[in-house]
Amino acid sequence: MPLLPRTIRLDPSDSIVFERAAEPGEWAVPGGFAFWDESPEAMPGKRRQAFRAGFLGLSSFGWSTLVEVAEATAAEREAAVASLAAHLVAAYGAPDEAAARPAAEEEVAFAESLCEGHPPGTVLALSRSLEEGRVRERFRTLHRRETPHHDFGRLPVFGIVQVAGEEEPVERPDLTRLPR
Repeated sequence: MPLLPRTIRLDPSDSIVFERAAEPGEWAVPGGFAFWDESPEAMPGKRRQAFRAGFLGLSSFGWSTLVEVAEATAAEREAAVASLAAHLVAAYGAPDEAAARPAAEEEVAFAESLCEGHPPGTVLALSRSLEEGRVRERFRTLHRRETPHHDFGRLPVFGIVQVAGEEEPVERPDLTRLPR
C-alpha cells in the first residue's frame, strides 16, 4: 500500500498564517512549483509563509504546516494525481489534463518518496528558502519525545530532529502582527 503525506492540524495557526489553509486529512505534496516564477522577497506575508513552510493540500489547494505519513489505497493515490493534474490546468495554464498528468505524477511520486522508511503517523515538516538564487527545500521528521521535557510548565509533544552539518535559520514570526 502506498504511503503519502496527509495534512494535519494540531492548532488553528494554519488558518491564521496562510491565505487558504488546507483541511485536515487531505493528501498533500510539497507544492514548491506554486512559487516557480515568484521572488520570495516580493511575496506578501501569508504567501511568503506558504513559501517558507507550506505543504499543498490536494482537495482545497490550501496550505498546511504539517503532514503525517499515511497509507493510501491505489485508488486514493490515483485520485490525488488526477486532482493535481486538473489543478495544474485550472490554476497554472497547462494545456490539458493529459499534458499536466506527468508533472502531477512526478510531484505525487516525490511526496511518496518523502514517506519512505517512515511508519504511518510520522509527522513531516518543510522549510523552504532561497539560497544563492535557488530554492532549497528541507524536510524534517518530528518524533514524540520519550522523556517529557518541561518548558515553562508545558510538555512538548514533538521534538525537532537536527540534520547533521546543516544550520537552519531561526525565524520567529510575530503572529500578533498578522491582519485578522
